[in-house]
Amino acid sequence: MSRLILLPILALAACSQPDSSESAPVAPEQTTQAAEAAPAQTAAIPALEQVWVTAGFSAPEGVAAEGDILYISNVAGEAEAKDGEGWISRVSLDGEMIDERWVEGLNAPKGLGVRDGKLFVSDHDAYHVIDIATATIENTYPVEGAGFLNDITIWRGDVYLSDSGTARIFQIDVNGYKEWLADDRLGGVNGLTPDGDRLLIATMGSGSLFETQGDGALTEIATGMENADGIALLDDGSYVVSSWPGQIWHVSATGETTELENTMDDPILQNDLTRVGDLIIVPNWEPGTLTAWRVAD
Repeated sequence: MSRLILLPILALAACSQPDSSESAPVAPEQTTQAAEAAPAQTAAIPALEQVWVTAGFSAPEGVAAEGDILYISNVAGEAEAKDGEGWISRVSLDGEMIDERWVEGLNAPKGLGVRDGKLFVSDHDAYHVIDIATATIENTYPVEGAGFLNDITIWRGDVYLSDSGTARIFQIDVNGYKEWLADDRLGGVNGLTPDGDRLLIATMGSGSLFETQGDGALTEIATGMENADGIALLDDGSYVVSSWPGQIWHVSATGETTELENTMDDPILQNDLTRVGDLIIVPNWEPGTLTAWRVAD
């Protein structure tokens, strides 16, 4: 699993004497009152422009990019079933299907992340390490006590995996895993997105966007986006967050939320929203499509 903020401008009111050609001095308290009364400009809200939509997926959920290739997970069967029906697709950045079933035989694959020629795949209660050059599964690691393994991201050179079922985040690699962060506030933890020294975290329970710097502390940036899924950081320091039942939100740098898209009645699900270059890529579990958006002023 993408900055348009205008600084508030306070207009100072000028006072004049109606019966004199010369301006009278403005008392300090008058200036203060005028500044407080002047309306402040609010943060600009971006729009999303649809670039392309590609069909042909089966319950697509996760996205990872390597160069100009997108890897897309297809749950195919039930979200928690160990049925061997899931697979990974490869798609170009212009939406062309390259390999519909690049790697098959997975259960319910969701989050994806690429590091050092390996594709890490979450798969309900385990994760796989796939060698990209040979398209083979090298290792599979069951995660003890896992409830619902979900998103994967690469942050500061390491690989992280969220467990929506147990409010935990794991650090994983080609040799195994360890619990990295557990916190009751991470109920339904889902999307993970890196931003320099920060790791951004979305939760489905409270619909919150958090940040952490890896010291065990969590800071809430925004909340109220129930079933939050994927996160993209925009160039102005604001965010775009998906809620998988069918909403896409804008979150300002100061935490105000605005709904940009609502496709719940269509229904079009908005899953692991991910920024790749200037595109916002969103798998749509239903109706089995992949949508690319671009942020417009």
